[in-house]
This record gives sequence, structure tokens and C-alpha cells, in this order.
Amino acid sequence: MDFLICLAALCFLMFVAYRGFSVILFAPVAALGAVLLTNPAEVLPVYSGLFMNKMVVFVELYFPAFLLGAVFGKVIEMSGFAQSIVASVVKLLGPQRAMLSIVVVCALLTYGGVSLFVVVFAVYPFAAELFRMTDIPKRLIPGTIALGSFTFTMDSLPGTPQIQNIIPTTFFKTDLYAAPILGTIGGVLILIIGIAYLEARRRTAQAAGEGYGTGHILEPEHVSEEALVNPVLAISPLVVVGVANLIFTKWVIPHVYEATVKITDIVPPGAAPIIQQTSAKVGIWAVEAALLLGILMVVVCAFPAIKSKFAQGSQSAVAGSLLATINTASEYGFGSTISALPGFLVIRDAMGAIPNPLINEAVSVNVLAGITGSASGGMGIALAALSDKFIAAANAAHIPLEVMHRVASMASGGMDTLPHNGAVITLLAITGLTHRTSYRDIFAVTIIKTSMAFVIIGIYYLTGLV
Repeated sequence: MDFLICLAALCFLMFVAYRGFSVILFAPVAALGAVLLTNPAEVLPVYSGLFMNKMVVFVELYFPAFLLGAVFGKVIEMSGFAQSIVASVVKLLGPQRAMLSIVVVCALLTYGGVSLFVVVFAVYPFAAELFRMTDIPKRLIPGTIALGSFTFTMDSLPGTPQIQNIIPTTFFKTDLYAAPILGTIGGVLILIIGIAYLEARRRTAQAAGEGYGTGHILEPEHVSEEALVNPVLAISPLVVVGVANLIFTKWVIPHVYEATVKITDIVPPGAAPIIQQTSAKVGIWAVEAALLLGILMVVVCAFPAIKSKFAQGSQSAVAGSLLATINTASEYGFGSTISALPGFLVIRDAMGAIPNPLINEAVSVNVLAGITGSASGGMGIALAALSDKFIAAANAAHIPLEVMHRVASMASGGMDTLPHNGAVITLLAITGLTHRTSYRDIFAVTIIKTSMAFVIIGIYYLTGLV
């Protein structure tokens, strides 16, 4: 019965998300409903002491990264840099490679530090125009954008500044470049297999005589290529973020700060000092500093283009980052609450019975990402609850923690794309499509990505590569 309560709470949250209701509103309803059915007297204490506590912890750790990523993406959009990058890639690869062009553009933006949500807004107008011009069904746009934004550049390629690659650093004391060889192999395989899948879907549609289609909603206006900035200038902030991220991670922060920083000068007399474990913060601090430099570079290089729009644009970015953070934090609170219920013991014991630490970690992270509908939320819960166990098992098996980092990161972005996932809902809403028409392809490309987590586990055991 306890297990059925947990399952019912998950199904309820998936259903309301599928119907378009806010996860921020219904995540606590679903979580506390499960508590009510388990022990009614504990509803209010669990809400204040567990659900809200976990929400606050998530916001404390990751809100600055969400905020700076959203602002960076917004100034890239307002400056016209995003449009220039898209136009240049399409011109380079040719319209006959429409799907690959959109995937490459999404990959450049996400790997350069632009938030996944911002990438969807920036790329969709160009994707729609390109698909319409080449008569590719519009229903394939979400899957194409998902492959470029939600898969290999989100958590596979080493150095990506997305939150899914940041979270493991706080648990394994690694950095964003953990297991670079395995991550690169996995990322390349995801790209190749994902493109092959999308092209097969395109050819099937073409053979059936299906074109772009008519009667679509939220069709963007024609994208003008007049007055586009130089593509080299447009891509330079992305390069700056990547290079600065590497420099801050490998050299600046480790040399400036000791392993433990104890601050006593700016606290009130008699108060406890502020203590920070630098090794757990390197990844977060590095990407925040790199994004800040990227923002400053765009502002300096494109100030005339963005000065009149910066106030409104920055407010929009802040609002978007708050929504994304609280959305994910609510799912984190939901997952933390469900994982504390007796019914979750069945799931935990089943996952704990897996003897191999890497497979155990991949399955645990993937299952919890599915329960929460959030790659970052699910991974955060899994690592908060089980990281000590994973680390002990890895040390016993002589597995580098860099490999644990990469496996956890890659495993997070698979089952999280169940219908209640916020990024999926946003992607479909922006493109004017529905779960019924386009969800199959989104799910397929993310499953391809998740399967690569198990492929790199096999490669590690066969070759010892890290």
C-alpha cells in the first residue's frame, strides 16, 4: 500500500503537468497528499521541515547559476548574436541539412552557457522557417531542439556549464571537466545516433507525403538576415565563457583559496565564522564567474543594440530564472518528500540491490529524475541521499570519482523527460505543438542519451579510459 501511495503521487503530478497546470502549485499538493495518506498528523511538519527545507537548499546552491545563465542568454538574444550564429551555421551546413543545422546551433548555445529555456526561445523562429522552407514536418522541431539542447551538451561533454554538470561537483569534489574522454565519447555517440533517428523520421514522413503542414499555431514571423553582426564576434562570448570556466576551475580558484575558507572579519562579534569547503564549490563558483564575464563582454561589444532593451530584458531574464529555479526546487522538494516515505523503501531497496556502483548510480539517478520530472532535481536528491554510499563503493572498487560524476550527470537527463518535465512543457508551448504530436521524438532522443550512460560504463570497464 505504501508503494502505491508513492506511485499515485507521481502519476498525479505527471497528469496535472500533462494538462498544463503549474508544477510549483501541484508539487507540494502531490507530496503532501502522499504524506496525508501515510500519516495525516505529519503533513504540516513535513511541509515546513522537509519539503520547504529542501526547496531552500536547492535555491541556495543553484539560483545564482540559473540567474546568470538566463541573463547571459538574454543579452545574447537582444544583441542579435544568437540570430547571427543561427544564420551562419545554416549557411555553412546548407538548408538540406536543416535538422543538423538546428542541432549544431542549439549545441553551440547550450555549451556556451545559454540556459536551455532561452535556447528554445532563440532558436525556434529559425527552426520553423528552415523546416517550412525544406518541407520537413513541424512536429519534428521539438525533438530536434531537444537533441541539441537537452542531451549531449547538457551533461555529457566535459566543461558544459549547465546545472546538470554542476551538481555532481558539490558531492564528488570534482570539476566540470570530469572524465573528459568518456564524456566526449558519449556525447559524439549521442549526436550521431540522435541525428540518424531524426533523419529516419524525416524520411518516413517524406515517403508518406507529409510536409511541414498547415493550420499550425504560434508560427513565427519571417526572420530577416539584414544587419546581422559578424559571426566571429557573435560566437566570441560563448568562447569566453568556455575558456574562463576552464581557467577559473583549473587554476584561479584552487590557487586563490585554501581547501577550507574560514571568514571571521565580516561577521558580528561573537558570531560563528563563515566556513566554506572550496572543493565543493569550485564548479559552481567557476561557472558563475565565467558567465559574468560573458555577460560583461556582450554588454561592452553590443551596448548600442541592447541599451534600450536591457532594463526590460533583464527583468524578463530574472523572472525566467526565478520560475525555472522554483519549478525545479519544487520538484526537488517533491522528490525529497516522496523519498522519505515508507513506500520509497521498496524502490530504494530495489536500487540498492544492484551490486555494481556505476550501474547502481545510473539507475538510481535516472529513477529519481523520472519521479521528480527534473534531471537536476532528481540527481540532487539521489546524490544527497546516496553519494556517501556511492563514494564508498567507488573507492572500494578503485573507480575514480570523475567517472561517478560523469555517469550521474549523463543518467540524469533521460527519464526526467516524462510528461511533467518543465523543459518539455515549455518546449511544446513555445512551438505551439502538443505531447500527442511531438512527445515521442523528445522522449526518444533523451532515451538515446540516457542509454549512453551505460555505454560509457562499459567502455570504462573495457578500456579504463577516464
